[in-house]
Amino acid sequence: MIQAWSLTQPEWTCKIDEGPAGIAYARWSPDSRHILTTSDFQLRLTVWSLLNTACVHVQGPKHGSKGVSFTKDGKFAAICTRRDCKDYVNLLSCHAWEIMGAFSVDTLDLADIEWSPDDSAIVIWDSPLEYKVLIYSPDGRCLSKYQAYESGLGVKSVSWSPCGQYLAVGSYDQMLRVLNHLTWKTFAEFMHLSTVRGPCCAALFKEVDEPLHLNMSELCLSDEFLQGNSDVSEGHFRVMYEVTEVPISLPFQKPPADKPNPKQGIGLMSWSKDSRYIYTRNDSMPTALWIWDIHHLELAAILVQKDPIRAAAWDPTCTRLVLCTGSSHLYMWTPSGACCVSNPLPQFNITDLKWNSDGSCLLLKDKDSFCCAAVSLMPESSEYSSDD
Repeated sequence: MIQAWSLTQPEWTCKIDEGPAGIAYARWSPDSRHILTTSDFQLRLTVWSLLNTACVHVQGPKHGSKGVSFTKDGKFAAICTRRDCKDYVNLLSCHAWEIMGAFSVDTLDLADIEWSPDDSAIVIWDSPLEYKVLIYSPDGRCLSKYQAYESGLGVKSVSWSPCGQYLAVGSYDQMLRVLNHLTWKTFAEFMHLSTVRGPCCAALFKEVDEPLHLNMSELCLSDEFLQGNSDVSEGHFRVMYEVTEVPISLPFQKPPADKPNPKQGIGLMSWSKDSRYIYTRNDSMPTALWIWDIHHLELAAILVQKDPIRAAAWDPTCTRLVLCTGSSHLYMWTPSGACCVSNPLPQFNITDLKWNSDGSCLLLKDKDSFCCAAVSLMPESSEYSSDD
């Protein structure tokens, strides 16, 4: 069952029940006036109207939580379906939810789909068993087909730059490849090596624990207090970043060869708002976050954490990156430096995070609770101090 509420009209409520078909996943439409649900076993995708209780069905969606992408203006939706052992893309109008057209795609097992930021192209990529990235126009013409290699596991993640000029493809071979939107050819390839050697212009930040040395010689404490608090002057640390030099060896985990879905390759990546930087996480080195400068085609920084990186997100208004590792600390990076921020809430470990639209607030999630953190706006000038 799906339930929806109105924040402005508390008396308005909505319940959606698919009956025996069940609900595997639900998402909002861009206009917030419709809810799209996918039934169990991908039997159908249903568009429910919150205005007049009407519904529209699309038979045989390819995936439950993936395979649906909306244009930036919210006018059209691309929904992947499968019938007769072939993958199709259905284009729907988000006004009347009518199918405007459908075309088959050259994939063995379509993994996902995403509109370009300028709504001029659609990227589709195949399952990890077949390295294939396909660029289609909205009318179904195949603009380009990209295949970096044939043998081995293929594409793991794909992301458009906000400007629409670059398409980043992360692969299981632990490389990031960037394509341009004019010729759809690669112009940059970035390797993620476990040992970083010089010459290297990147800033290397390593998370360390710095013990706090408290001078308690002049404090008058009773014997009972000292016996009950033997660690009052021991075990207190401050988490901070230490700037290190190359060469540096990053913690590397070799995935077992006899298990499926190996933890290797570019599993996490995202572009900055200005499309200049992109961060990546190689899943076989989960404690390291790589930040690449696309303007100079070089590595800008590496953040080496104590724990595996759980999530990272760019500020939607400026070049500022925030990440978490499941600890009680928050970590920030800007082109001017990096810093660690302590969370004052007791027993609150940050496992996920999300920015609001204007970059003034962060939603921090724990296992069974969440909090909102106010974030100071970055100054207009490029001179930014990590102490701020």
